[in-house]
Amino acid sequence: MNEIGGDAKNLRTLLANTKFSIDYYQREYRWQTKQVGELIEDLSSTFLTHFTRGDAQKDVKRYGHYFLGSVIVSEKDERKFIIDGQQRLTTLTLLLIHLYRHLPPSPQRELLGSLIYSYEGGETSFNLDVNERNKCMQALYDGQSVDESDESESVVNIVRRYRDIDELFPSDIATHALPHFTDWLIGNVHLVEITAYSDADAYMIFETMNDRGLSVTPTEMLKGYLLANITDSELRDSANSRWLHLVGDLRTLDKHGDADAIRAWTRAQYAGTIRQRTRGAAPGDFDRLGTEFHRWVRDHANELGLRESSDFLRFIEDDLAFYARWYMFIRRAAETFTPGREALYFLSQNGFTLQYPVLLAPLCKDDDPDTVRRKLSITSSFLDILIARRIWNFRAIHYSTMHYAMFQIMRAIRRKSVEQLIALLGRRLDAQDETFSTDTLQLHGRNRRHVHRILARMTDHVETRSDRASRYGEYSSSRRYQIEHIWAIPHYPEHKEEFEHESQFQSYRNRIGGLTLLKKPVNPSLGSLPYKEKYKHYLKENLLTASLHERAYNYDPGFQRFRNGSSLPFRHHVTFQKDDFDERQELYRRLAEQVWSPARLTDEAK
Repeated sequence: MNEIGGDAKNLRTLLANTKFSIDYYQREYRWQTKQVGELIEDLSSTFLTHFTRGDAQKDVKRYGHYFLGSVIVSEKDERKFIIDGQQRLTTLTLLLIHLYRHLPPSPQRELLGSLIYSYEGGETSFNLDVNERNKCMQALYDGQSVDESDESESVVNIVRRYRDIDELFPSDIATHALPHFTDWLIGNVHLVEITAYSDADAYMIFETMNDRGLSVTPTEMLKGYLLANITDSELRDSANSRWLHLVGDLRTLDKHGDADAIRAWTRAQYAGTIRQRTRGAAPGDFDRLGTEFHRWVRDHANELGLRESSDFLRFIEDDLAFYARWYMFIRRAAETFTPGREALYFLSQNGFTLQYPVLLAPLCKDDDPDTVRRKLSITSSFLDILIARRIWNFRAIHYSTMHYAMFQIMRAIRRKSVEQLIALLGRRLDAQDETFSTDTLQLHGRNRRHVHRILARMTDHVETRSDRASRYGEYSSSRRYQIEHIWAIPHYPEHKEEFEHESQFQSYRNRIGGLTLLKKPVNPSLGSLPYKEKYKHYLKENLLTASLHERAYNYDPGFQRFRNGSSLPFRHHVTFQKDDFDERQELYRRLAEQVWSPARLTDEAK
């Protein structure tokens, strides 16, 4: 092996005036929402433990540091080719682009731009320079949309993970701490760059780090601790076999399924404290169980009833087995739209990862399967209503905003009966200030996917209550359906008497009442037409869109029954002036109240 170099660098030093490439044989960019969410959660929570409102930017230098692992590169032809670490570097570049797009013009923004995009040999190019991805990265850098059709897996994932960053980035940082966070990210977040000067050496390092001397995981350390305290060798072997079987099943979900399940179970059933968001605050149970559950269990053995050998056996064969089984049930329901388990899927679609400990919290080991399913239905419906209300009111739902409130709910509903669960969660919904107000929800650059899913939910509700089959999967797919503005931008003159300025018209047209869903091939062809020309085409679309046309009310007995039974103010609109718009807005508001009605909690208990 030739010379190897290892150098710890902050993000600014790593990316400044350096070009990284990947060879053609490297795997695609495959990070999903889960990995991006975890990275943002880790970075933001670490930053917020040091930040205090009122700090000057120069104070960031004394904030704590964060280690993000290693990057292995092979240096050849005066360029650096990434052998290991491209997933993190790609995601960090997307995060830098997000920050660049949201910072005002300033020297700090210029510095950030130089870490993304720089000049070399008479040309400008991305510092993470991968030819097939550059067009997509340029569009994101310029704030333009990207058409995902016919693109590679990497490009599709890059576009979607950038949207995730837009949606998941904490609002409490974005509003008043963005310059501080930016300085902290590029100055206090470190990686170790390991450089080899041949591909063979680089891959030898990579294989050594991943095949030999691999760190023992928290799951394996917890297993070792529990088994070591089972004194009977036959029982210990039985428990080991049971453990391996459970962990194997959990890893069919994904490679981190075992750790995720144990983390969700222990938080749900045992976390009694959580770190306060003040500088220097100590981690609580909830925080430690997220990062070192093996140590937490050992430190709290007495509180968990782990005293005798039989207690440790019970912890594996009863406790872990029960909660692992139901965690797998929830995860699978979250991945596939299944009648009767829809709320679990909806929560996952909204990227709400905190659902798992909250859903496991009311479960008891002696619950029969029917009771467990009822508890899961009640709790998931509560979370679905809560999340929908927050989205409607343009409130964040990401981890850093919600984790404290979810911890409190989780602790309140822990091991509660079905009846207690309905009462507790019902009171929390009744106490909420957030409801479905008439003028709150508008389409913005950062909430398109959320608005699309709300429209899909309402559309599907109207159709299923009108005795049609559910088509939510189609309606929620951005590849098949798009958001249609009923008012087209060029037609402001038709509404000039209703608005003092064109900007008011532009803002008004983005309200939920002026939106609907159309098939993707249809939407571009109708988008710029005046309403009177679109009107006849709407009849051929989904029932909520078709309800704008008078003939939708003549030939559908299922729709007639639904309208009569729901008392919703459906009516057709031959014209679509401001008064019509306001009527449609009220229809959507009342429809949302029906879709996300607290009465669902009682219904789910039946």
